[in-house]
Amino acid sequence: MRKALVHDWYYINGGAEKVLHSLNTIWDDFEHYALVDFLNENDREFVLKGKSVTTSFIQNLPTAKRNHRKFLQFFPYAIEQFNLSEYDLIVSSSSSIAKGVLTNQNQLHICYCHSPMRYAWDLYHQYLNESGLNKGVKGAYAKYVLHKMRVWDVNTVNRVDYFVANSKYIARRIKKVYNKESHVIYPPVDVEKFSLEKDKEDYYFTASRMVPYKKVELVVRAFNQMPDKKLIVAGDGPDFQKIKKIAKSNIQMVGFLNAETLNNYMRKAKAFVFAAEEDFGIIPVEAQACGTPIIGYGRGGLQETVIHNKTGLLFKKQTVKEIKDAVSEFEKKTFNYEFIRENSLQFSKRRFEFEFKEFVERRYEDFKKSDI
Repeated sequence: MRKALVHDWYYINGGAEKVLHSLNTIWDDFEHYALVDFLNENDREFVLKGKSVTTSFIQNLPTAKRNHRKFLQFFPYAIEQFNLSEYDLIVSSSSSIAKGVLTNQNQLHICYCHSPMRYAWDLYHQYLNESGLNKGVKGAYAKYVLHKMRVWDVNTVNRVDYFVANSKYIARRIKKVYNKESHVIYPPVDVEKFSLEKDKEDYYFTASRMVPYKKVELVVRAFNQMPDKKLIVAGDGPDFQKIKKIAKSNIQMVGFLNAETLNNYMRKAKAFVFAAEEDFGIIPVEAQACGTPIIGYGRGGLQETVIHNKTGLLFKKQTVKEIKDAVSEFEKKTFNYEFIRENSLQFSKRRFEFEFKEFVERRYEDFKKSDI
């Protein structure tokens, strides 16, 4: 059985890439495809086990390494240029374009869907506002391109034989956008590299890429109004300097951290604060693996990974007041750190790899039987 693994793009080692690491652990004979590949060598060794990636023509376009998304209008054409006709099994890892590869009736295509493309669907208006593309000639062109992307996205749904969603939340989005049922398999979290810590210190912690939808600025603004409470903020990204400028003296911006340092901060924190609406949210699960409670926004994946009043507190609105009220409520409660860690173990790498392998092999077996 020849296998191809198609990913949207390789440029950072994020949550989707942790899924790919596990897929390459299950099967070590994938051949890899993506629009672009700009991973550094260390990340390549982790995600791809050092293997090379067949990329599209976008790889060689000027400034693609700095910002491949500026070539959005070419993505559908680029992904359709991959000739996968020699493969029996195609697994796509898609939050944008990968699910649209061309396949034929003799091939099984299973899509692990992190989300239907957010910027074209549920985050469409937010994307336009934050990019300053709500008006003018550039705005009109952006809206036209995103309209064409939505049409293409829906028209390519039947290129996928089976959708696997990374949460019930995303399964509902797949049903809404594509009118397709999906099987939920939670993504892998390397909970074993985190250890339980019961001796918590007197600070709150948050960590994220500094982009608008992660709502780090909102967390910082909330703690600006709680000067007696210490907040440590880890992560880097386009909004880092903007957020650093507004942070008051009780807030420590530590920037990008290596895994060991991040782990130490997370283990010792009295709570991990998370205000984004995530599709799943790996880092809140990692925090729970340390026995650290979550104060998080009660939408999206956190509804499935955090047990309200047992492994953390979920607030209802993305506002400064809601975060302040949640912190105030949190400080009145006590939490069982061992139970919090126990909750995280259901999202382990081992569990993901077992469930996904079993799902794919059963579907492939059924597929081959139908071909007799």
